Amino acid sequence: MPILTDAPAVVWFRRDLRLDDNPAWAAATSSHASVLALFVLDPRLLDRSGPARRSRLLADLAALRARLRSLGGELLVRHGDPRAVIPEVVASHGATAVHVNLDVSPFATDRDLAVQRRLAEHAVAWHGHWGTLVHRPGAVRTAAGGLSQVFTPFHRVWARTAWEPWPEPGEARVLAAEGDPLPVPESSPLGDGLTGDAAQPGEQGAFARLLLAAARADRYDDERNTPSIQGTSELSADLKFGTLSARTVARVVGESTPGRAALVRQLAWRDWYAHLLHATPTLVRAPMKPQFEAIEWLDDDEGFLAWTEGRTGIPFVDAGMRQLRDTGWMHNRVRMVTASFLVKNLLVDWRRGERHFRHVLVDADTPQNVGNWQWVAGTGPDASPYNRIFNPVLQGQRFDPDGAYIRRWVPELSGLDDTAIHEPWAAGPLELAAAGITLGVEYPQPIVDLRASRQRALAAYEAVRTPR
Repeated sequence: MPILTDAPAVVWFRRDLRLDDNPAWAAATSSHASVLALFVLDPRLLDRSGPARRSRLLADLAALRARLRSLGGELLVRHGDPRAVIPEVVASHGATAVHVNLDVSPFATDRDLAVQRRLAEHAVAWHGHWGTLVHRPGAVRTAAGGLSQVFTPFHRVWARTAWEPWPEPGEARVLAAEGDPLPVPESSPLGDGLTGDAAQPGEQGAFARLLLAAARADRYDDERNTPSIQGTSELSADLKFGTLSARTVARVVGESTPGRAALVRQLAWRDWYAHLLHATPTLVRAPMKPQFEAIEWLDDDEGFLAWTEGRTGIPFVDAGMRQLRDTGWMHNRVRMVTASFLVKNLLVDWRRGERHFRHVLVDADTPQNVGNWQWVAGTGPDASPYNRIFNPVLQGQRFDPDGAYIRRWVPELSGLDDTAIHEPWAAGPLELAAAGITLGVEYPQPIVDLRASRQRALAAYEAVRTPR
């Protein structure tokens, strides 16, 4: 793209904290002689983020700032409401265009529309790109021209849809401007067990983590459901903050083996949920299947609190919720099981669980979070049937057969054998005593009967599913 003007462009970074494979950055640097890199620390978002996510964001921002400084520029950080900050920065630097990578959440869409209107009043161009997805919303359509409500046909079209080309980066000068300081992260921004570049935040560390994930991708389909091992890609936070593009992941991993194809398929799920939310913004607060709006949920605050704290008395559930509480991350299989327990066994509204996950998870991504919670609740498109209720004991026995995951996160049960650790209430008193456990003291009794609560959930769903 030829240089259009000597006036600078602003690249407003949000969920795209990288320079490589970034269409907003590429378009700005190829069409302007100079660019200003900007990030706005919006308190409305920071206040809704748990410490793990805030720490990861700040670390990735520091890495982006270092990369820009290596180019002779700077990352301008400003605190405040983007609706006021963006027009002010544009005016003070004489910029004639703003480039962004778009997002699909209702919050982001409303914010961007407000900023775009303010900029239009001063004849400042707005350029939106889709650097957060493989395919932009609207690019994957059924033969009739609509968006598939079922994942499998969506994936078939997604897989054969050619990638729309992204701009090539140019050689624009990166401007340096003084802004607000970056806060210090509250905790370690990355998990344990990483070394070298892979232990670093930002896009350099993200690419190293991608190479590690690609090296074990052949085993992905066999190992991704075992929470005690590193069987998933563990790239969700990098995709959340955009230190990697989804296209880069797809290119590096490829689909040459079943495991690799299964990993890339997860990117299609990610696109599908984003496309669905873009088309139906009410999914964040309302079931796609409207009959389920009438479910009589329980206001079980004590049960909800026990669930968040990992003291439900169901070991596999508690292990997952403690992993989430302590690290800000949870294995995907366990996310489904813990969500099912809240919605189906405690009969607590899925929206309460979705909000909790969105607050605590380091990789919390609104369309994925909402889509997966509606899937578990049976209320969304192509959802798990309403009568599918994960049995957390059987799930633990199947995917954590030796209890290694439970022993790590619920260490008070570590003295039990591989059978009893999944349902300590079924163990004999001598076995519990030998392990140093008194139920109700060292570890709680189950807060709900799994069989009875399953029947209760089926009745609640059946009551609204069948017309009266």
